[in-house]
Amino acid sequence: MKHIQPGDRIVVTGATGFVGKILAEDLASAGYRVIGISEREEVPAHLANSLHDYHPVDLTRGWPKVGPFEGLVHLAGLAAVGPSFERPQDYIVSNSAMATHLFENALGENWQGRVIIASSGAVYDSNGDSTGLTECSPLLASSPYVVSKLLVENQTAYYVRRGVDAVVARPFNHIGPGQLPGFIVPDLTAKVRKWRPDSMLTVRNLDSARDYTDVRDIARAYRLLLELDEPLHTTYNVCSGNVRSGWEVLEAICKALGKPKPPTQVKADRAIDPSLIRGNGERIKLETGWQPIIELQKSINDYVSATA
Repeated sequence: MKHIQPGDRIVVTGATGFVGKILAEDLASAGYRVIGISEREEVPAHLANSLHDYHPVDLTRGWPKVGPFEGLVHLAGLAAVGPSFERPQDYIVSNSAMATHLFENALGENWQGRVIIASSGAVYDSNGDSTGLTECSPLLASSPYVVSKLLVENQTAYYVRRGVDAVVARPFNHIGPGQLPGFIVPDLTAKVRKWRPDSMLTVRNLDSARDYTDVRDIARAYRLLLELDEPLHTTYNVCSGNVRSGWEVLEAICKALGKPKPPTQVKADRAIDPSLIRGNGERIKLETGWQPIIELQKSINDYVSATA
């Protein structure tokens, strides 16, 4: 592999998405020339300064001609767990097709750069493991979304055997500015904003604890994996190693909004959800020096400020 360094061209798929926008900004700030790929026809105004080039394309149909580049971070794909139960085949077909087109292009061009494939910490069987899931922990196909991620991981392993330099990253729960509805922080923030003191706040089960990492820390982890000269492994967790319950998230949101913690009414949630998911990120920390640096309260403060 060619050593990746500032000035190189780095492709980011899903560049207009939650993580993609942050990653493009991080890479541009570090001196890279970022080539964005997304289905959106036009680049959002706030992202334009971070991109050297942009290609609007549906990656399920093929790979665009983007010119030479040294690194690639693949973020594009269907990413929410809940909707995957309603559209299982869409998730499996779409996410797999994108990986096929990406890797077949790399083989066809005899490309010598590094690919980072964004998978998910959701691929693990977390039942009964409170000590921290490592990259060697058992896997479990717990949703169509996870099935699609495991399929893409297997595709990656196949293309690695064929000579592509590819690394799988398994990020755990993301939070931070720019996150869209459908996740705990955006959804709870919207509810708390609408809540009035004479009413109850209806919530899902908030007893579950998750390993949350700010999206800006996750983006930095991807950049460091790109820059890593000789990875010792092909899979890396990206996580904090700490867990916070939904109640702690709610408290942090109330603090950010300057509101008291409201009385709550819990409605039934998906029984399939495990009560605790904690990751172990020692592998990436040892090899790259990466550490999450943005605390939960700051992450939520920044999200609240960005959506004010």
